Amino acid sequence: MPFSRKTTLLFVALGLAVVFMGLVKVSSHGRAESDPAQTTSRSDPPAVEVVFPARGTSAYHLVRPGQVQAWYSAPIYARVSGYVKMWYKDIGAKVKAGDVLAEIDTPDLDQKFEEAQGELMKAKANAALAKITANRWQSLTSASAASQQAADDKLGEYNASQAQVATAAADVARLQALESFKKIIAPFDGVVTVRKIDVGALVNSTPGNAPDLFDVADVHEMRIYVDVPQAFSAQIHVGMKANLKLPQFPRQSFTAQVATTSDAISLHARSLLVELRRDNKDNLLQSGAFVEVEFDLPPDSNAMRIPTSALIFRRTGPEVATVNSAEKVVLKPVVVGRDLGTEIEIKSGLLPQDRLIRSPSDSVSDGQGVRVVGEATAS
Repeated sequence: MPFSRKTTLLFVALGLAVVFMGLVKVSSHGRAESDPAQTTSRSDPPAVEVVFPARGTSAYHLVRPGQVQAWYSAPIYARVSGYVKMWYKDIGAKVKAGDVLAEIDTPDLDQKFEEAQGELMKAKANAALAKITANRWQSLTSASAASQQAADDKLGEYNASQAQVATAAADVARLQALESFKKIIAPFDGVVTVRKIDVGALVNSTPGNAPDLFDVADVHEMRIYVDVPQAFSAQIHVGMKANLKLPQFPRQSFTAQVATTSDAISLHARSLLVELRRDNKDNLLQSGAFVEVEFDLPPDSNAMRIPTSALIFRRTGPEVATVNSAEKVVLKPVVVGRDLGTEIEIKSGLLPQDRLIRSPSDSVSDGQGVRVVGEATAS
């Protein structure tokens, strides 16, 4: 049914009231946004906690893989060709210098030796005859029964026969030396680590073609070789101690001493080759064994320690955010050392009085204003 004039006016009044209340709310909101107190609060610099770097670092436990080698180790080759007559020392045998390891039967060499001895006897006989002939012709020359030229010829033949004797004697001496090589002997005190021959086997003395027959190692003292990264090479010195751990002795530790270093950084691995030595009277270290070498490196008194959270990684490298006296951020590039867990070692780029932001945001920038709310020192 149609509304009365009075009802219509009532609805219009209600609508105007709603519009008026909305305008009042918007106006109030606008005034609140333009309130100077609230604007000042929103533009305050961010609050940060700063920390001072701590000087010095703790000792570092460096563990590197190494290899055990015998004091001396030599492969033993045959100097003469032939057949193995007998071997006398097997792997693990303790030997002394000069002990016979094996014997080689050399029929070809024996025949050549006999022939050379015969040639020497023949040369000596010819020399003796040439001497008698030269003396006889010299007597005839003295009696004017022969010319001096003929006597000189006979003397020259005698001298030539003497040279043949010397040549034959040298050949005999050479073959006699080879005869002594029929016995394979140990070059030094040690242990037989390899035997590659058996009775009746053919051995060859051709250089570059002949396999080794035995390996003998002197294990009274052992050498341990380990590569130390370049970053730690300056802390390794002759005489320092290191602990050795071997897989076959999980509950036992051995002590070795640094004897020398290569004094050069490897171009391939960027590491320093270090040689350690250990007495092996207990025969527990074996040549060729893998070993873990543990170094306790001294602390670096010049390094700084800071919380790991203070480090910023940027495209230009690692940085830290410091706060100067004007409460402005100053970004400093640093050289990072060891990771110490909750702390990190800084080798250069920091001063003890630098105030570092403990946990800077990724967007922190140089010259940005901050508000310091707390100070501490790295533990």
